[in-house]
Amino acid sequence: MLPHVYRVTKYDPADRDERGRYLGTEDTLSDHGPVEAAYVAAVAAFAADSGVGVLELREPQLPFGTVHFGLEPAYGGDALDALLPGGREGLHDGLRVDLPTGRELVRAMLRDSGFWGRLEVEGRFAVHVGWDLYLYVGSHLPCERAVAATGASGLFVERITASPYDGEPEPREIEQCPADREFWERLRRCVERGEAALLEEGYAHNRARWHRLTPANLDVVRARLAPRALLSVRPDVLGDAGAVAARLAATTEEDDTFELVVEHADGRITGGVHEPGAAAPDLSAARGAALLSIYAGEDLPLFTAVRPDSDGVLRARWRTDPAPGDFRWARLRALRVGEQVVVEVGADGAAELDGLPVRWSGGDPAPGERVAGRITAVDLIREQVEVAPTGW
Repeated sequence: MLPHVYRVTKYDPADRDERGRYLGTEDTLSDHGPVEAAYVAAVAAFAADSGVGVLELREPQLPFGTVHFGLEPAYGGDALDALLPGGREGLHDGLRVDLPTGRELVRAMLRDSGFWGRLEVEGRFAVHVGWDLYLYVGSHLPCERAVAATGASGLFVERITASPYDGEPEPREIEQCPADREFWERLRRCVERGEAALLEEGYAHNRARWHRLTPANLDVVRARLAPRALLSVRPDVLGDAGAVAARLAATTEEDDTFELVVEHADGRITGGVHEPGAAAPDLSAARGAALLSIYAGEDLPLFTAVRPDSDGVLRARWRTDPAPGDFRWARLRALRVGEQVVVEVGADGAAELDGLPVRWSGGDPAPGERVAGRITAVDLIREQVEVAPTGW
């Protein structure tokens, strides 16, 4: 958390009640003129006082398509491509932008463009744009000149404890698996065994690219993934496109929202939210399609991961929703070689430890036995535990 944080707005603090709610007459739309320019200039002034000229874009979000919560129209694709270095396809968590680009991103957020993201320099500077033209600026320095200049521009600068948009690692029930060497070896094994066929690459909070996986193309797909992407591994869920089209045609506004995933005739795979009652797309030429639930705990992938940086450190703060394979990975991670355990052998001779398959290292316990042993190896790739029996 930065030591100096300010709330910058056009709203006079004298017009707030005891709870801090604004009761004045100022509207909440950008004027696309001098007031907006003052906000953008404030960002530049605080950045100059903080000694920063390059910012990191954190946890980016693109317009939602058919759903938009802002009071102004969302930006179109061409406008965003012109605004973002590398366009929308080059977007990712940690994207570095120069200060002039950062100022224009702030302008877009002030205008309810549908684009959103935090602009930060770790430990030194942060800019967060909230609803209704609320701007939050944090710095490692007090920024007296910026405070004075921003106040002189007609905006109000208030010292606060922390930005309500401070970025923290998202809470998760279990540890987040990184997309490290073991993840890729595990994925390759699943692809070769026919268990995994699709990889969903989340490069923004509400955008993903889909990839069909084969043993031959896995390294190529891996090399093209966005930095810090959210990765979800799935079996081949793409079925009969005609059946999906018929289901979409029968939906009404009372039905649930789905994610529609389509494998097109040219092999591209796209995914997007399909609102109930919306016009159904033409799937007549599609190779396959699927409707996936957008609700937590439904239509889960096999397992997930987040890409670490090139030095192996997981700096991304966003997290995947835990999948069944993530829980197995977490249980395996908690085990230690040399740990004493008791293994139940099933009637069919299969042995498990906390739901994890056990491979015996010496000895051959009989079905139905309860065996004491010592862990000799933990295999995160094959998802099994090797145990040496010590008595039964």
